[in-house]
Amino acid sequence: MIKIIASDLDGTLLPPDKILPARTFEIIEKLYKKGIIFAPASGRQLPNLLKLFAPVADKIAVIAENGGLVWYDGKIIYQNPTPPKDVKYALDIIRAEKDLYPLLSCNDCAYYENDYNDFINVVNRSYSKILKVDNLDDILNKMTALKISVWDPLVSATHGGVILPQKIKGLRVAVSGYDWLDVCVATANKGEALKAMANYFNCSREQCVAFGDHMNDLEMLQACGKPYVTANAFFELKKMFTNVIDSNAEFGVIKKLEEFI
Repeated sequence: MIKIIASDLDGTLLPPDKILPARTFEIIEKLYKKGIIFAPASGRQLPNLLKLFAPVADKIAVIAENGGLVWYDGKIIYQNPTPPKDVKYALDIIRAEKDLYPLLSCNDCAYYENDYNDFINVVNRSYSKILKVDNLDDILNKMTALKISVWDPLVSATHGGVILPQKIKGLRVAVSGYDWLDVCVATANKGEALKAMANYFNCSREQCVAFGDHMNDLEMLQACGKPYVTANAFFELKKMFTNVIDSNAEFGVIKKLEEFI
């Protein structure tokens, strides 16, 4: 019996217009009544995800910050922060590069230091709780940092996604979207978060389902017994996982969830 269903959002559950499909909340309610916990699993911050899923927040778990934390029933049940010294090390490298803009993601707020208007506009669209500070270094010993999110206006996969992994050693550097990268402790990923969640709910691997479309979903797909990738998924994922459903534009995840119901 399935007990947990985790799904990536952008490129997976969300269609290209990034608006939740109309039936999403109704489906989550029905899954909950069947004893199945649905968990959005995203690089987004916890406040943003709780706002997005507010009508069913009492019936879901949340995997936020690309696996940096898991939230359920009003509390954080798992987190894997990045140590301050590692954050400082990575920040100094990121700041030295042109056209890369760091954002420090903590449990309930994200902090930024740049005044570049395009960056600020993107942050305001993407985050529900943010705060401008003079220097991100001042936050390190005050707040628990989960990851550094890096906005890359020159396309992450061919710019920062090439530069930063060569320079930042000992940390995980992952492309998390068209113009975003994540830098965090090497063990922080959606797969470890899903394992922690399964342990919390006393679930076996075979009782977990996951949906994804990009390489930051890889560990989550590997950690579950029933992995699915969308038709629009990164080609490397489709080579690794044979359960391919309809694309996000065709509401493939919604169709599969309705099958489970």
